[in-house]
Amino acid sequence: MTVSNRHFVTGNAIVPPFPETMEQALFGMGCFWGAERKFWQACGVFSTAVGFTGGYTPNPSYDELCAGLTGHNEVVYVIYDPAIVSYPELLRLFWQSHNPTQGMAQGNDIGTQYRSGIYTYTPQQFELADESKQHYQLRLTQAGLNQITTEIMPVSKFYYAEDMHQQYLAKNPMGYCGLGGLDVEF
Repeated sequence: MTVSNRHFVTGNAIVPPFPETMEQALFGMGCFWGAERKFWQACGVFSTAVGFTGGYTPNPSYDELCAGLTGHNEVVYVIYDPAIVSYPELLRLFWQSHNPTQGMAQGNDIGTQYRSGIYTYTPQQFELADESKQHYQLRLTQAGLNQITTEIMPVSKFYYAEDMHQQYLAKNPMGYCGLGGLDVEF
């Protein structure tokens, strides 16, 4: 997929190479438009992009994804400076910004592409993600809420979504965003 290599909000690159000091993270929180906005607004985030992962169709289009035939999830690719924001801080933002108990849905968006997911680039990220899931489940249980359905797995392959979806809510401020948390502090 060909995309413009300039973030509409930050002006930074959305396609590698990135500065050597940057690290990467990948999160699925339902519709990727609102998820991307949450992360580009976070201090220490260099850049974001939206795309797909976790499925079996190479380089899917958005239309193919919406048909439910790719197995992919809508995700936000986060490039961040670990000297300013840590991976655990990004995990906190992830958990508090959506409902991780809805299975294959997020708000009114229903389908496998809207599932909650953390896709890790390193064994340390995997361990931290798993620990954070256990911690947040305890907080949700204390609040009388359901079990977390978030999948945590190593990144298989990230595919960029079409250019029109990149930083969509900055380009279309009145665009749809069904993202919402559970009002349970991490």
